[in-house]
Amino acid sequence: MLFHSSRRSFLRQASLLTAAGLSTPSLLSASAANETVVLGHNSHRYRIVPNWGMLDAGVNPVNDCHEMVQDAKGRIILLTNETKNNVLIYDKSGKLLETWGHEYPGGHGLTLAGEGSDQFLLISDTDRHQVIKTDLKGRELMKLDYPKESGKYAYPSQFKPTETAVNPANGDIYVVDGYGLNYVTQYDQKGRYIRHWGGKGTGDETFDCCHGIVVDRRTASPTLLITDRRRNALKRFSLDGKYIATIALPGSYICRPVIHGDNIYGAVFRSTSDSYPDSGYITILDKNDRVVSTPGGSEPVYANGKLGEQRKDRSATIFMHPHDVLVDEDDNIYVAQWNSRKTYPVKLERVA
Repeated sequence: MLFHSSRRSFLRQASLLTAAGLSTPSLLSASAANETVVLGHNSHRYRIVPNWGMLDAGVNPVNDCHEMVQDAKGRIILLTNETKNNVLIYDKSGKLLETWGHEYPGGHGLTLAGEGSDQFLLISDTDRHQVIKTDLKGRELMKLDYPKESGKYAYPSQFKPTETAVNPANGDIYVVDGYGLNYVTQYDQKGRYIRHWGGKGTGDETFDCCHGIVVDRRTASPTLLITDRRRNALKRFSLDGKYIATIALPGSYICRPVIHGDNIYGAVFRSTSDSYPDSGYITILDKNDRVVSTPGGSEPVYANGKLGEQRKDRSATIFMHPHDVLVDEDDNIYVAQWNSRKTYPVKLERVA
């Protein structure tokens, strides 16, 4: 049910902000109806928090909001490829705390690793053809250039890294080259090459856009979950690159898997076709790798053990192209969006 007072409040806010000459992308991308809609299915349902994190775009602009992480202090760190302020740091209420970064025109992947005061970031930059390690203030600590040791790359621009993961047990760094040659490259914590695998092809061990990666530590024997985005799947590998299994997600062009508790969360930037604009949603899998909820998308239905094709729920207009999710300690979800009219992140508050 829609509340008319919410619609009047929405229109009044939009009109005042527009009259003041302020950009209102995140506000205007969602109708007032979305303020009262509950998204999701089964045990994972959410309401939209209106205007979370919205800023004055003339002062703190965003372009593509690519990824988000949360540090040990509870601060939410957003990476955008807008070089006026590549990194925006919020508190959980959406208040801006800090900004930094002007050197990442292709800022795409953001990984947080380390413990306590020793936490650090890994920024994957598709334009610089590098992965850059920084502290939480933006000071650069290390750079990973294209993996020429692998023998697969003839020159740096073939390397367009989209994401990284860090094994907390030994500090090994895994880099996926989703916009380049589609190899996974493993380094030690000092940035020394160990091995590579994958590449484009038709076999289970190959990829067609290995866009995201995470170390899955939900069992005693950790594994890697790697996106095979154009094949609508996640693939599981051992930590030394041996293929194990595929999780089919028909219809879902998932960007990267995010582990929180027993669940896998992911932003789906488009559904049914990667040429179908504004068709994204969020997907949530349980500990058995079955989809249990699809906020912004169609209800997950299994028949004979197989998931049916999912698609955008057109009655929920909040999402355009979700690119990443962050799940906080209260199970709320923060959603960063790519190519979505320079919108700020969306916050979903869990209600079930």
